[in-house]
Amino acid sequence: MGALSKLREIVWGAPAATKAERRLILKIDFFILTYVCLMYWCNYLDRANLNNAYVSGMREALNFKGKDLNKINTVFYGGYLLGQIPNNLILQKVRPRIWLPTTCLIWGIFTLGTAFTTSATQIMVIRFFQAFFEASCFVGVQWILGSWYKPSEIGKRTAIFTSSGLAGTLFSGIMQGAIKANLDGRAGFEGFRWLFVIDFLITFPIAIYGFLFFPDTPRSTSARYLKPEERTLAVERLPEVTKQRGVLGWSLIRRVVASWHFWAFVLLWLANSNTEMYSSNAIMQLWLKSTGDYTIVNVNYIPTSVSATGIVATLLLGWYTDYNPRRNRWHVGILLSFTAVTSGALMLRPPTRAAKFAALIMNGIQFSGQTVMFAWANDLIRGDDAKRSVIIACMNMFSIAVYMFWSILFYNVTQAPDWYEGNWAMIAMGLFLLIVTVMTYLLQRRQERQEGESMWRGTDVYEEKVSMGKP
Repeated sequence: MGALSKLREIVWGAPAATKAERRLILKIDFFILTYVCLMYWCNYLDRANLNNAYVSGMREALNFKGKDLNKINTVFYGGYLLGQIPNNLILQKVRPRIWLPTTCLIWGIFTLGTAFTTSATQIMVIRFFQAFFEASCFVGVQWILGSWYKPSEIGKRTAIFTSSGLAGTLFSGIMQGAIKANLDGRAGFEGFRWLFVIDFLITFPIAIYGFLFFPDTPRSTSARYLKPEERTLAVERLPEVTKQRGVLGWSLIRRVVASWHFWAFVLLWLANSNTEMYSSNAIMQLWLKSTGDYTIVNVNYIPTSVSATGIVATLLLGWYTDYNPRRNRWHVGILLSFTAVTSGALMLRPPTRAAKFAALIMNGIQFSGQTVMFAWANDLIRGDDAKRSVIIACMNMFSIAVYMFWSILFYNVTQAPDWYEGNWAMIAMGLFLLIVTVMTYLLQRRQERQEGESMWRGTDVYEEKVSMGKP
């Protein structure tokens, strides 16, 4: 039993100080993590389906030309960019239990609409609005996780959440391969159209589940499965928040822009997210199809190895940054700068086809930054709820702004199968990530010195109260 307890502590962290807190964590893990993971899973399922559909007959059926796929993805991320801050500000005023499932339902309806399109232009319009509502998911959930979990708990939970999105990408490839083999032509629908229909049928019940069971935030929850004393405990066990949810106004702009957190974390995520370019631009699918050596089914199946690599790396690195006594999240930034530069260098002059496979699969490791960088931001900005919400949204917004032209310049389909300029861009962004990671770490250390105590030594406000006899 002692060995099992030790293993549990290593994998899931030390148990909470009291039985009441352990019971509370079990409940919020079940109801929060199940919903946000299902929502993010279908979010990526509904997003990745276009790349899978493109290599499975959509290109020919809808007469795509030149950079049409890249243009659609750019329009998608335009809507995604515009939705970042509005969605997180709406969450400051509208209950998350209402807003998050509503946006999930709406983007699912747009996904269904894609099944009936007849041109690339129609898809562009649909994807723009789909993306605007999808923007609520990632940054909204990152804010929610930071509202419920302690610094010692959030890394591994964020890892599970972001891994569920990668699982959606992985499953989309498997599902499109199976649909192509079994449903192509059924009811007069090509296989790629069935993918969008089935994605909607998956998304709809997940949205309904959120309406019924998602618990909002610790201070606003009315979930029936949480007792009154558990709602109080959910607030008391967290670090103190000096500015609560909903404190907006003009002062918010000053609180955000005048802080180092805004500039450092925006640059950090801009660098990290744009080292995912091989994976997010379906480079492996396009390369495999260009060789002529693989069936359409295998063109969908083989790239799932990238998502699988991302899932493993995300879980391991999310666990590492929580288990590490000082939660040195900057270690991961150093590692990801190395893997970005290495994958770019391998793609630049691959000695063999196996080396190219290795570079593209290695790029899946970059997805782990979704866990670590946002957990890092949540840790350091807990005292101001609205500021934390806006900065998390800005991190994603500015990275998408770069992505929109970065993918057109360096990773468009006309540059296949070598993407020579893109490989140099990957190396440059990896080096930039290294610089910004070190800068953010130094600013973190300065903040710790100014506060007179480290945020990384396991300090826990609630446990201090317990030790003083104040449960």
